[in-house]
Amino acid sequence: MNHSPELQAALEAADEAASIMRSMYRRNLEVRVKEDKSPVTDADVRCEVAIREILEARFPRYGFLGEETAGRDLEADNLWLVDPIDGTKAFVREYPMFSTQIALMREGEIVLGVSSAPVYGELAFAERGQGAFLNGQRVRVSVSSELEAASLSAGNLKALASGPSWARSGRLVARVNRIRGYGDFLHYHLLAAGKIDAVIESDVNILDIAACAAIVSEAGGRFTELDGSALTLQSGTVLATNGLLHAPILKALTSER
Repeated sequence: MNHSPELQAALEAADEAASIMRSMYRRNLEVRVKEDKSPVTDADVRCEVAIREILEARFPRYGFLGEETAGRDLEADNLWLVDPIDGTKAFVREYPMFSTQIALMREGEIVLGVSSAPVYGELAFAERGQGAFLNGQRVRVSVSSELEAASLSAGNLKALASGPSWARSGRLVARVNRIRGYGDFLHYHLLAAGKIDAVIESDVNILDIAACAAIVSEAGGRFTELDGSALTLQSGTVLATNGLLHAPILKALTSER
């Protein structure tokens, strides 16, 4: 399998972060609380520093936006988007639902993504025009087209429940065949591999979802905000589907009745 220099660098950076995470997992690390009330540990910072060193050494003219360190050249045509440990709460509480997310945004579009969950045991990646892969195997979204037969995963239900579209979300849930809350990287890996058919999520930021957007899209799916708009650096919600279900789910989420 031939990778572009950018994808190769992202995979190597994710592998370096995986080594750090494994070495620091279940080590009773000190937890600090950031201004946004999210937790951070030395593992988060060390992983981001390691990732950044690799990416900036290979591509010094690319911008960088990370969760834990200062951004650089955010207006650059090529911008790395990095969450070193997406799921720090899981990392701290010692269960394996955390991952490294690395994406490349080029002129406003996400063209590459790596989603690495080393303790859970999954590595997904994709690059525009090259397909999506999970643990070395090419994956493809499902071909389910009936909403009443769909399997849906919902993330951050608290935020959805307190938002303006909760009633419509409830009507959607009542119509689908199966509802689960896999969350984090997992429901996007499952969607890309055709195991579920759609994901809705709110209260996220672009660093959480950019890599998985690339993976789902290259697997044949569609990935937008809940209102159907394209992802941007300011995105905070997700509607991700196998493509066939995007329009009916979007209609259900935006229709008053």
